Amino acid sequence: MDTQNSDQNLADAAVGDALRAETLESQLLGITAERDQLLADKADLQDRLLRQRAEFDNYRRRADRERSEYLQYAAMELVREILPVLDDFERALKHETADQDYAKGVELIYQRLDETLKRMGMEPVETGGRQFDPNLHQAVQRVETDDAEDQSILSEFQKGYNFRGKLLRPAMVKVAVKP
Repeated sequence: MDTQNSDQNLADAAVGDALRAETLESQLLGITAERDQLLADKADLQDRLLRQRAEFDNYRRRADRERSEYLQYAAMELVREILPVLDDFERALKHETADQDYAKGVELIYQRLDETLKRMGMEPVETGGRQFDPNLHQAVQRVETDDAEDQSILSEFQKGYNFRGKLLRPAMVKVAVKP
């Protein structure tokens, strides 16, 4: 009987070991599946994080660009509003006056204003000896003449200006036309 009990105990132990092995294998499969799911979740979260960072960087660059464009537009509009004052100074300088100190003062103010606007990015549109360009000039008068080349600018009525590479105001000019 001892042998039989012993064999039974061994058989029971083998079944128990097999069940435990099966349970351990089942647990191992469950843990492996859970690990794989966690790794997939981690990869997904990392991907989402990278996308959020890229989206935020794009937003920041876009906001900076829009802010810069807005400031440039605001500066351009300010300079556009100051142009009539610059024109008035130019007309005042062409007018003769007996008080030379006054004339010198007006000229100094004009030069300072002109230099400040140039530092901000304003530059005059060239007209002297140039061909008429409808993108830069506004023909106020056309004169038939044989003395000048067709579509050449004869004189300037009002200066035109560019601001940081964009046309701020076209130059008003007199243009030669062949008869």
